[in-house]
Amino acid sequence: MRIPKELEKLMTFGFFLCVDAFLYVFTLLPLRVLLALLRLLTLPCCGFSGSRLLQPAQVCDMLKGLILVLCFSMMHYVDYSMMYHLIRGQSVIKLYIIYNMLEVADRLFSSFGQDILDALYWTATEPKERKRDSIGVIPHFLMAVFYVFLHAILIMVQASTLNVAFNSHNKSLLTIMMSNNFVEIKGSVFKKFEKNNLFQMSNSDIKERFTSYVLLLIVCLRNMEQFSWNPDHLWVLFPDVFMVLTSEVAVDIIKHAFITKFNDITADVYSEYRASLAFDLVSSRQKNACTDYSDSVARRMGFIPLPLAVLLIRVVMSSVKVQGALSYTCVFLFYLGLVTLKVLNSIVLLGKSCVYVKRANMEDKLFEKPSTAPSSSAKSPSKADQATCPTPSGESKVEQIPVTPCSRPSSSSFSSVTTQPAPRTDLFPPPPTETSPAAPVSRPETPPAEAEQPAPSLSKEEAEEKEEEEEEEKEAQGASELKHRTPKKDLLEIDRFTICGNRID
Repeated sequence: MRIPKELEKLMTFGFFLCVDAFLYVFTLLPLRVLLALLRLLTLPCCGFSGSRLLQPAQVCDMLKGLILVLCFSMMHYVDYSMMYHLIRGQSVIKLYIIYNMLEVADRLFSSFGQDILDALYWTATEPKERKRDSIGVIPHFLMAVFYVFLHAILIMVQASTLNVAFNSHNKSLLTIMMSNNFVEIKGSVFKKFEKNNLFQMSNSDIKERFTSYVLLLIVCLRNMEQFSWNPDHLWVLFPDVFMVLTSEVAVDIIKHAFITKFNDITADVYSEYRASLAFDLVSSRQKNACTDYSDSVARRMGFIPLPLAVLLIRVVMSSVKVQGALSYTCVFLFYLGLVTLKVLNSIVLLGKSCVYVKRANMEDKLFEKPSTAPSSSAKSPSKADQATCPTPSGESKVEQIPVTPCSRPSSSSFSSVTTQPAPRTDLFPPPPTETSPAAPVSRPETPPAEAEQPAPSLSKEEAEEKEEEEEEEKEAQGASELKHRTPKKDLLEIDRFTICGNRID
């Protein structure tokens, strides 16, 4: 019974992360674009200082603003009413197939579009000293505009299909579309899932739930416009909206419950997923972060707010008529309310994220970020020492690895190397002494004869030293395996940190 509770905690946290990224497009992005334009206009007066006209973050904001303006102007040529009636004239089965194809195309567009936008931002903000061979900023920008326009049209077709299902008399299409959610249980429950795969599926479920909420909002706006904003019609739509939302939540709970049951995954894994998302948020709020949080959310969940924002602006502008000074005042107050909601949501999310990161004991990784380069450089000399020590000798791998053990028994090892030949040379001379008949030759060899007396003890010492050397070699092998394993772990941790949304320049 802990699965639904922990899952809904993760879904709620991820939903508000998507809300934060979505509100950023309407609230803070216009202000940042205005600040970037003011910087460009006041540049001749203030003087040019530095190698860049704009900061990399300001360049990305300008590109996002241009994409939104161009796509919004292109969406004016798409007639929503004609699309609605065109879809309504199709049969139920055909609409069901179309809706399934649109869901698959939405996922493909999201993954492909994020690559396009990343390529555009990287090409536009790449330093001149490290310019790579690419097609240029303008072709990438045109591809990004074309992608956002096509993705917005695809979401519009989805909203139109859902609107047709709401307005159908027998509600058969809505029932079929809801049953499509239960088909996901058949396709995912009986497959083997690891923790990473479950994390990816949870992120996609969060993104799908948020997208479905925005689609329902668009459907309600279009229906309320057709009925002249009659509040009684909203209560007519409420049962269908509640049924769609309930089916989404029920399907997610059943799917995750059976997946965790069949794959022996505990409910604590969802708190780890939540801590990972919180870590992304906290790391993106640091001073050395190069991206805003919307980019890291898009990378993690596959959520791109630009097409949804273009479509919502298009629907709101066509549904709500703004005329007169009072209407513009209401729009301005609504904008201030959105900014306030965005700021409050960001503050609450940041506080909750810090709590989740502390509970997961991941706060040390936040402070490791600036020291990643020094730590890697600090580790590299040790590896270089291990690599350079054996090269002149060219001996076996056992001698390449031990660094610390060699420093400890260095004096004993050198003494054993110097003393071992002495007893051996003293042991072999006695046969020649028997062959030599001269007695005076054997008398001056009294000091070696004294060395002959501890010869058996030296042999025991040799045996003990050999045993100690073998034990040290075994310990050195174990230490070397640990040394070879720990860098991989460190690299994985550094890799994971760089994936979390901090773009490396």
